This record gives sequence, C-alpha cells and structure tokens, in this order.
Amino acid sequence: MASVSSTSSASSGVTVTTSGSTNSSSIDWSALIQSAVDAKTAQADTISTTITNNEAKISAYQTLQSDLQTLYSGLSSLSTAVVNSLSTSAFATRAASISSTGDVSASSALSMTIKNGAAIGDHTLTISQLAAAQKVVGTSQSSQTDELGYSGTFSIGLDGGATSDITITSTMSLQDVVDAINAQTSATNVQASIVQVSSTSFQMVLTGTEDAADITYSSTSGDDILNKLGVTNSSGSFTNVIQEAQSAEFTLDGISMTRDTNDITDVLSGVTFSLLQATPDGTSLNISIETDTSQIQSALEIFVTNYNAFRDEVIAQQATTTDGTADSSAVLFGDGTMRNIMDALQNALNSTVGGMTMADLGLSFNEKNELELDTSTLSEILSTNLSGVTKLLSAQTTTSSSQLSVVNTGTSPQSFTLELTVDSDGNLSSASVGGDSSLFTVSGTTIIGASGSIYAGMAFTYTGSTSQSIAVNSSTGIASQIYQLAKDYSSSTGALQTQITSLTTRDEELQKKVDDINSAAATLQSQLQTQYAKYQAAIESANSTLDYLKALLNSSD
Repeated sequence: MASVSSTSSASSGVTVTTSGSTNSSSIDWSALIQSAVDAKTAQADTISTTITNNEAKISAYQTLQSDLQTLYSGLSSLSTAVVNSLSTSAFATRAASISSTGDVSASSALSMTIKNGAAIGDHTLTISQLAAAQKVVGTSQSSQTDELGYSGTFSIGLDGGATSDITITSTMSLQDVVDAINAQTSATNVQASIVQVSSTSFQMVLTGTEDAADITYSSTSGDDILNKLGVTNSSGSFTNVIQEAQSAEFTLDGISMTRDTNDITDVLSGVTFSLLQATPDGTSLNISIETDTSQIQSALEIFVTNYNAFRDEVIAQQATTTDGTADSSAVLFGDGTMRNIMDALQNALNSTVGGMTMADLGLSFNEKNELELDTSTLSEILSTNLSGVTKLLSAQTTTSSSQLSVVNTGTSPQSFTLELTVDSDGNLSSASVGGDSSLFTVSGTTIIGASGSIYAGMAFTYTGSTSQSIAVNSSTGIASQIYQLAKDYSSSTGALQTQITSLTTRDEELQKKVDDINSAAATLQSQLQTQYAKYQAAIESANSTLDYLKALLNSSD
C-alpha cells in the first residue's frame, strides 16, 4: 500500500487537511511476489531433497552391484571342476615339466604346449631324427641384378602337392627369378632366396616350406632355367642337395612313431610336442603333465582382492560419527538388503565341504577383519590334497553309470535321477526327471539342461544303447556357492536391482510432483505479476488525482 503524509492549508479561517502519497516505487513488488512463490515451492524443495537422497542410495546400490559382478566373474574359474578341452576351469589347466636323462638339454630338445583338460601323467620321449624340408642350391652367378638372357617356362612344387608354372623372360635377373618363384610360394610351398658368397658370387637356394617332401621341377618350354642356373644337371636331377627331406622319428613310452612335421599334435590329445633336436643315444626326455596349480592360486588371490573390495564398500556404508549416529556418507546405513548379502557370503565362506574349510586353503580374517591368503599353506595343500581342494571350492557332478559322462556341471548343479529313453534303433530319444522331459534337450548323444530350469548349464553325453535311470549326484563348494550368490544378488532381477528399480520409480513419481508444484508456482508468479501491475497502475492514478486536488486547494488559498 502507499505511504500516507498530512499537509495543512488555511483559507477564510478554515483548516483543510489532505492525505496522499508520493508513488509506488517505495514498494518492493518483486520481493512480495518472490515471497509468495517461495511459500508455494517450499514443498518442492523438500521433495527434491528426498530425490537427491534416493539418488545417493541408487549410486551406492549400483556400486555394490558392480562389486558383486566383479566378485563372481573372478570366481568363474574356481566354481566348476569340469575337465575337458573346452573347460575354462582352473582345475582343468595343465602345466608340463621336462627333464632329461643323460647328457642332453631338455629345453634345447623339446618344447610343449598343453590345452585344458589334457590327460595328467608321465611320459618318456626320445628323438631319433627331426623332420626337415629339402633344400637345394645352384651354381655361382656373377650378379643378382644383371639380365640373365634366359627365356623359358618351368613347373615347380612339392612332391604330392600343387605345382605352378613360372615364366622367365630374357630381361630378367637372378633376383627377378627369385621373386617370380616366391610369388607362387603359397601354391607351390617352394621358397627361393639368394646367398651372396662374395661381391661377384651369388647362388640361388630353393627350400620346401613343408617338411618331409621333395621339391619337384620340370622345364616345360624354352630354356631349361634351373639347369642354366646350375640348380639341376642335364638329367633334371638337383646338382647340389644341401638338406634332404625327411620325417621326424621318435619314440614315446617305447612306441616308435614317424611324422612329417616337428610339431606333433596327434600323439597325446591336447598336447603339442615341438621337436627341436635329436637326443643322443642313451639319453631321453622325461615329461610330467600336471594340473597347473598356479592358476588356482592366482584365482584365489583375485577372489581375496574382490571380496575385500565388496566388504570395504559395505563397511563404508556402516560408518558412524563420534556420537554413534550414521555418517552422512553412509546412505545405506542399517540397510537390510546389504546386510543379508554380507551374511550370505560369510556363511558360504565359513561352510565345511568334504571335511575341509577355508582355513585348509590358508584363507583367514586378519585383525582388520579383512580376508587374506597364506600362499605357503595353499601350496602345501595343493601338492598333497588337490582333490580335496577341488571339492572344497568347486561344483562337482558324478553319475552312477560310466555310460553317462559329465560334460558340464553348470554353476548350480543338482542331484537327481535322470531317466533316459532309447528308441528301437538304439538312439537316445529323450531325457527326463520325474517324468518331465522338458527339463533336458537331447541332440544325438548329448543331453543339455533346459535354459531357465534349475538344470541349466548341466550337460552330459550318453554312450548306452538301452533305456535306463541313472543317478546324478552333485556337490557345491565354497567358490561355487559365492559365485552363485554374487551372481543372483547382482543380476537384473536380483535384490539390489529391485531396490534400484523401486527408488528410481519413486524418484520419477516425486519428480512429477516437483514439476507440478513448480508449474503451479510459475502460474502464481504470472498471476501476481499481473495483479500487482494493476495495483501499481491504480496507485499511480490515485497519486495523479491527489496531485490535481492539491493543486486546486493551493490555488484556492
């Protein structure tokens, strides 16, 4: 409202008092409007604070979710003990040690690569002869770049393999001939090169790129090019064979064998022998193929790191201030879901399987309640009781029949009776549990647990020819238990995601309320601005009228 002041004037002994104001500028219209709008948006500010708090909780849940995903990912190699060439289990990894008997260097004579699931065992190897490719050389030429003056076509290749025709013109040099031969190496498996004996002496060398196969050559037209270069004689035979083609000859565990290569892949399944040199008479190589326990140790070390990372995040969410109340950063303080997950993991970690516990592996909690690993204890138990360690950690499945082999246990193996039906032709037609054939699919001799069922991930092969029921027994170790718990809790349908989804939905609802309140406040602000503008106009009009009346009164005086 306008401020009011009084003035007096006298006329004919009569006193007249006038009341009026100056203008509307003395009123803070913006402050009046903002005050009304702020009162309207106060509830929105409170709701926005709730949204911010919920967002902090969502972020904390997502961190726990990510930590659990890292935890179960790192445990995948320990959670199952399936042993085959496709297995990624740490228990299926293999390492080989090679020693020698007699005066021969084991590392100089042999190297090996071993696939997962290769059979464990000891072997004795002797190498009589290495496989070699044929190598021939021509006579000396005075230059490698001067034109030879020869013109003709010849065919070259390896015995029993493909050949290619090579055409040489009179303007081509020795280097050009080499290049022409090498342009066809992928087809012929014959490679050419030049040896510089001196500044005026150059010799062409032909080498087979495959062992145990002779080089074949024939001149088909024009000059006999290789004869001109001294590689062959007048009868077409090679003039100077500097290395004969030959097969590898060796014995494994007393069995004599030959191969056309020094990389032997078909003697022991999953094992490649690379023969490097012959072993002298009276010497031998001693090979031991074992489980690569270093992979088990590495996986356990990763588990300890990942478990402690998750645990540290839980501890951070339980932080308190000096007065015992929840710290401002502990947005999940007292959260039941987080507590249930931690309890489940600790219960699994403290479980006993096959009479063994985590202490047998060297796992324990230190004074800070952090998980730690004593590698000395672990090394000892791995060398003395690997089967016990395997059962303690992993999921294992066995069957009551040798005709039903386990291909994969999955991460949550079950115990049940598998009912197998074979048709009149002796072919496996169905596999069921409790009469339900939808739980397993059959493809040839392979039986696979149906996706989405409790048997998902389990797989078998059946070599029998009759219908029968076979017992399947499974056990679940510490690593497989924690793997499954961490995977379930952090999955898209797990408890953490349920909390995240619920809070996200709630925030969306609250944000809509905030938007509605802010929209209403904006409308109110617009209405007040219009209303107060009218007030200002009325005040200005009144002031104008007042000024006019004052002028009249003053003129009357």
